[in-house]
Amino acid sequence: MPVLEFHNLGQSFGDVDIFIGLSASIPHGVKIGLVGPNGIGKTTLLRLLTGESTPADGVIHKAKGTRVGYLQQEAVLAFADRDHTVFEEMLTVFAGLRAQAAQLRAMEERMAAGADSEALFDAYGAAQQAFELAGGYDYELRIEQVLTGLGFDREDWHMPLAHCSGGQRTRALLARLLLERPDLLVLDEPTNHLDVAAVEWLEETLTGWNGAVLMVSHDRYFLDRVVAVIWEMGGKGLEVYRGNYTAYLMQREERWAYREKEFETVKAKFLKDLDYVKRNIVRDSSTDQAKGILRRLIRCVKAVEVGGASILNNSWSQITKMVHISGDKWSLAEVERRIKALEAPNPARARLRFRLKTLQRGGNEVLRTESLKVGYPGAPLFEIDNVLLLRQEVAALIGANGTGKSTFLKTLTGDIPPLAGEFRLGANLDISYFAQAFEVLDLEHSVLDELIARTGMSIGEARDYLARFLFRGEDVFKPMGALSGGERSRMALALLSLENANFLLLDEPTNHLDIPAQEALEEALRAYTGTILLVSHDRYLIDKLATQVWELRDGRLHLHAGRYASYVEARRAAREQSKAEHVTAQSEVTPSARGQAKASHNEAVAQTEAQIAVLESVLDRLNHELVIAGKEQVWDRMQVLGQEYKETQARLEVLMARWETLAGAATVS
Repeated sequence: MPVLEFHNLGQSFGDVDIFIGLSASIPHGVKIGLVGPNGIGKTTLLRLLTGESTPADGVIHKAKGTRVGYLQQEAVLAFADRDHTVFEEMLTVFAGLRAQAAQLRAMEERMAAGADSEALFDAYGAAQQAFELAGGYDYELRIEQVLTGLGFDREDWHMPLAHCSGGQRTRALLARLLLERPDLLVLDEPTNHLDVAAVEWLEETLTGWNGAVLMVSHDRYFLDRVVAVIWEMGGKGLEVYRGNYTAYLMQREERWAYREKEFETVKAKFLKDLDYVKRNIVRDSSTDQAKGILRRLIRCVKAVEVGGASILNNSWSQITKMVHISGDKWSLAEVERRIKALEAPNPARARLRFRLKTLQRGGNEVLRTESLKVGYPGAPLFEIDNVLLLRQEVAALIGANGTGKSTFLKTLTGDIPPLAGEFRLGANLDISYFAQAFEVLDLEHSVLDELIARTGMSIGEARDYLARFLFRGEDVFKPMGALSGGERSRMALALLSLENANFLLLDEPTNHLDIPAQEALEEALRAYTGTILLVSHDRYLIDKLATQVWELRDGRLHLHAGRYASYVEARRAAREQSKAEHVTAQSEVTPSARGQAKASHNEAVAQTEAQIAVLESVLDRLNHELVIAGKEQVWDRMQVLGQEYKETQARLEVLMARWETLAGAATVS
């Protein structure tokens, strides 16, 4: 029996149906990914299945004793009534084990005081065995592993939950759910608020998870690694596909192609039968055969209207059980109208439709660096030895937040000068920088006005062009400042595709885009004939596009010539080798070497502290300028200053983490 199943499930708000007639089941131990366009009702379905909301129609059946854990997309209100620290909250999961531990200690005290009855020893042995089997001796280790895996530093473990940010609370809730090990784990965008290392840890954890999982995620790489079934929500209901996300894409194309062919075949037969009837029925006389064909045709058209073309694969007795067919009689004109109005079987999806073109062919060498140092005066971020990017290559620039990825792109555009060394751009380059599309938008303009101001298009041309990016009807009159994150990303892509550049600098282009929009962008980038330098946390996009991976780590750019999958494997092998070398090196360190290492360590601490002081002064200045801009209501200036403040704060956090690591190393030594 499944852990959970539902039949004819529907939900509505007022007179608006969010969805109707959904049916599916979740078997034991199966991991399911729920996908579909934004606004289709994915989160609403999760809330119904977890008991957070009540359905308008249908039934939900949960297997007896099934424990369900639910991670909301933004768990800002989680732990609102709790005064625990993060670690104390995790301990509450093991209240039963802790009570068992107290019972064992009480028995030990009695035995130490001289109570040595055989019954006491037997009871103690049984209790100890039960405690061990339940994980009593390793639950604190499990807590440490989960908190560390989800990106909590040890200092954060003792932070009161009331002081945690919304993202930290969401991660803490996910940690508690993983420790509780429910029979069904329901996750709404679980990779939000996680860095790449934490996402990879969660992937490994869920891959080995024994319970059932139902998750909504826009992270296609994550879905590929974790799930074995895809549920696709659309305007016509819920469809089930076996396999991971990539398998689902292939199956969907095959399924849609089959349905389209089947539909066209049925429709053509209907029209052929209708033509026969027209030619053989006259006003005063008709053949019995034509009459019979007309009656059957009307019944079949009615059936297809209700159940789709595939319903005709059943016997008529089965069809009448599946749908109600009324006995209404139609005129020939009505039959023809109804045939031509039959709805296509595949969902009509509004998709981004665009291409990225180049006007001219650039030189073979697009970018070359020599001893380049990137960062800000007094706060260098990283160094690059010598790298070469050739025409039509795609380099993915990855690394933790604050390591300097966006700063590097701004260095290439000339907005931030290099601290040392140089870079050379190739001949005949037309460069477009995706993030700049956000930074230069006039927030007072409407979407339509912004495009016309940039291009000089007529109103009709502009509206047609914007429709390709899903701005239709009244959407084109929305003020730029009122657009959602996804809408602003689509607008930025609309502007980018007009620039006809042959070298693209893309800074998180899939942020805020739903999966259909991500797929459209990926398709456009795969067909692009220019060169791309891509900054992204979207590992699926990187894996599909990148010909080389540039990783920012430990203040340097490390180049991997090859696809993302081979980079992941090389990094894993390097970690294993590093562990082995560390063990060997520890046994060979001499006293003089230790002294030199200590001096070098002290110098690194002093240098890091100086960089921190510089960034703190920059933050003070930016804060002062933000206050002035706020008083003067210079909103575009506030936006630019806010972004700069955010980037500087991220760099400061990286430096603080480095300083804490150095300080910790000094304590250990």
